[in-house]
Amino acid sequence: MHKKINQLLKMADKNFPFSGFSSLAIHGGHEQDPKYAHLTPIYASSTYVFDEAEQGMRRFSGEEPGYIYARWGNPNLTEAEEKIAAMETFGVTDEFGQPLQVKGILHASGMAAISTLFLSTLKKGDKVLSHFSLYGGTQEMLNKILPPLGMDSVIVDLRDLNKAEESLKQHPDIRMIYLETPANPTIQCVDIEELSKLGKQYGKIIACDNTFATPYLQQPFRLGADFVIHSTTKFLNGHGTLIGGVCLGRDIDFMKSHATKIHRMLGGNSNGFDAFLLVNGMKTLEIRMERHCHNAMEVASFLETHPAVAQVNYNGLPSHPDYFVTMKQMKYPGAMLSFEMKGGLNAGISVMNKLKMCTRTVSLGTCDTLLCHPASMTHYSVPREDRIKYGITDGLIRMSVGMENIQDILNDLNQALQY
Repeated sequence: MHKKINQLLKMADKNFPFSGFSSLAIHGGHEQDPKYAHLTPIYASSTYVFDEAEQGMRRFSGEEPGYIYARWGNPNLTEAEEKIAAMETFGVTDEFGQPLQVKGILHASGMAAISTLFLSTLKKGDKVLSHFSLYGGTQEMLNKILPPLGMDSVIVDLRDLNKAEESLKQHPDIRMIYLETPANPTIQCVDIEELSKLGKQYGKIIACDNTFATPYLQQPFRLGADFVIHSTTKFLNGHGTLIGGVCLGRDIDFMKSHATKIHRMLGGNSNGFDAFLLVNGMKTLEIRMERHCHNAMEVASFLETHPAVAQVNYNGLPSHPDYFVTMKQMKYPGAMLSFEMKGGLNAGISVMNKLKMCTRTVSLGTCDTLLCHPASMTHYSVPREDRIKYGITDGLIRMSVGMENIQDILNDLNQALQY
């Protein structure tokens, strides 16, 4: 009797038509625990048992669903994967007008998710077309890890669709267009929809890193992307308590077969504790992003008029070159910005050292405001001439605007900017 009731509860959870993103963020992906715990407990077991040998055979063959080994998944990972997939496809339909279905694979880090993406979709001789403003780890992957494997990259300003098409014509061996928008740390934005259309015209895969935006602000699948990547460490978790990543794909058969095989063999699996933290962090995503975005606009407006600041990179300002693309594809401009000090390197160091409330650290997406200096931190390994060419100058400071009282953030910045 209890088993039947439990099955009905699961069916009700899966079929309830959520009308709002916040409800989905709280309840999406969750199934009633067999022991009736309110929240899914942390599954710390490394392996799972079988009732009989034949059941083990059915699970290994895929005939019967069920868990086998924690590197292959557990209930915490499944809930996180399904919640993120539901948020990325909320209100999105496929070519037949039906709700879009995608498959997510949770990873131990964002870079693990990117590794699975590249190594499951590319082969020797393939190239990746991408924008020149990228997360430092992704840039290193494209410049140092993939080339010895026979996979190269073509880097152009993808905000110029003519340049993008020229590259596709000149390099027929391009297999994937890899997007990161807003981009790290210049906050440049590319048009996902137009680049997806162009990529499809030439038969290319479209992948998009949606870490800065989150599915609440931007849904690349709606705009034509085939794959979406997140560092779940950042805004999805929101509290700086875990390292994680996720790779989601439209082609569910591919995600369940080849992508899953590559993921398992690379060993970049997440774990029950991190997945538990992630699920609970995501429940407040909407309300957190609302506050983050409100504060970011206030900070950007303050910095834009400050005499010590040479330039502010925030895609919510009409002065930003990608403002209209942002307004087209994002709900709000986001919580990330960067600014260039007039005094260059010494001024940037001075600001960082004078901060009293805001936090000096790398990473982003936590409740508190974080500032970092890319030239000496996240992009330290990128050659200086490349950094300068891509707008990552010596005096550039990146800021993840937090949820503190806005006046406190402004007061701390104001005193730090005095030199």
